Amino acid sequence: MTAWLPAYIGIGSNLDDPQQQVRGAFQALASLPESLLVARSRLYRTRPFGPVQQGDFINAVAGVLTQMAPEKLLDALRNLETAQGRRRAERWGPRTLDLDLLVFADRTIKTESLEVPHPGIAQRGFVLAPLADVAPDLLVPGVGRVAQLLHDLPDTGIEAIVERSDE
Repeated sequence: MTAWLPAYIGIGSNLDDPQQQVRGAFQALASLPESLLVARSRLYRTRPFGPVQQGDFINAVAGVLTQMAPEKLLDALRNLETAQGRRRAERWGPRTLDLDLLVFADRTIKTESLEVPHPGIAQRGFVLAPLADVAPDLLVPGVGRVAQLLHDLPDTGIEAIVERSDE
């Protein structure tokens, strides 16, 4: 029997109704085979990262338990991005949906197609704020505890979105 392992997935969008894109990503993640969606953060409005001028992002994090291998999970995430209209045209550019495998159990992985923990996680408030919603005490392998990493960041202008109860 294959073990169930925790994985954390960063979700971001700034095109085509970003809040709905993120909500759709949660629904899609809940239907992944060999996986269970067990946690979802609040939504956050964040400034874009990188050199490209573009609109603000909506970011969130999902926690899943999965029996998939990390590479298989990454392939499934890429397929979900494509299904929601993602086109990989410009690095750090606008996108309908971005799904990043942030942490996979207690593993450190570095291959041509996958690096876990996700590179730069300790400097990215748009990842750490929602990750702290679902796993503040998570020890990111080789990096540190989520709550402490977030505490150590300067003010990043991240704003939690208060959703209406009728949504």
